[in-house]
Amino acid sequence: MTTEAPTRCGFVAILGAPNAGKSTLVNALAGTKVTIVSPKPQTTRFRIRAVVMEGASQIVLVDTPGIFAPRRRLDRAMVSAAWGGAKDADFALMVVDAKSGLTEAVRAILEKLAQQSRPVWLALNKVDLIPREKLLPLSAELHTLLPFAETFMISAEKSQGLDRLKAKLAEAMPEGPWHFPEDELSDLPNRMLAAEVVREQILRQTHEEVPHHATVETEQWLERPDGGARVECTIYVTRATQKAILIGDGGARIREIGKRARLELTQLLERPIHLFLNVKDRPGWDEERGRIRALGLEDEG
Repeated sequence: MTTEAPTRCGFVAILGAPNAGKSTLVNALAGTKVTIVSPKPQTTRFRIRAVVMEGASQIVLVDTPGIFAPRRRLDRAMVSAAWGGAKDADFALMVVDAKSGLTEAVRAILEKLAQQSRPVWLALNKVDLIPREKLLPLSAELHTLLPFAETFMISAEKSQGLDRLKAKLAEAMPEGPWHFPEDELSDLPNRMLAAEVVREQILRQTHEEVPHHATVETEQWLERPDGGARVECTIYVTRATQKAILIGDGGARIREIGKRARLELTQLLERPIHLFLNVKDRPGWDEERGRIRALGLEDEG
């Protein structure tokens, strides 16, 4: 007579400095896109939970914003969301960009984590980009600041070392019932997913002053009789010059942003999406309580 393995479920906060590769890692472990990725730092603005199934274990990954020195009200809310994700999880996985090494931002996060009693694991990411002989000294240096319970050498981009990481995460989950249906990949509502996919295209297609001064809100989501949806999103920027850059010559750039976002949403949601974009300049939106709450963040003042 065989006995089935007990179900396990737990929360893992993915922490790190901006651009450490946290969202790439979450998407790679989930096996599909659940959070937006771009080469620019501070891409993730709020906590997104991705559900990963491994055997009888349900691993809930909490992708958090990169932790940095905040200046704006929005920044403070993002950093608070990251630390809130760590506090609520069973343990934290600290992702460090092996190429950048022990930066001041990494040191500051480790000092704060060292004050907490929660177990912390280390994932040295982007190990394919540096000589292997440099990895052990870097790992040893990080361990002097915080004695990590487990250490993994990975490349989220190339999916190297992820099988071992996923297996260890599954083992470490506490016994208990699953929190989400087995086929659920993320707790991100469709309205927020649409806004995030549009914002990803803004990050990818504009440069310099626009990306981090833009936010996107889904104003309307209408189900259509054909099974598709009509989605209207408004992009807020802080200055009229940014609005002009986003719209582009004769509306070329905003059309391209809309086209790529629509194709991605259609693919992700597996049904026709009719996307309409509007751009408004709204000075100081990143200091507005209402806009910050619309992003799913708590206003930290």
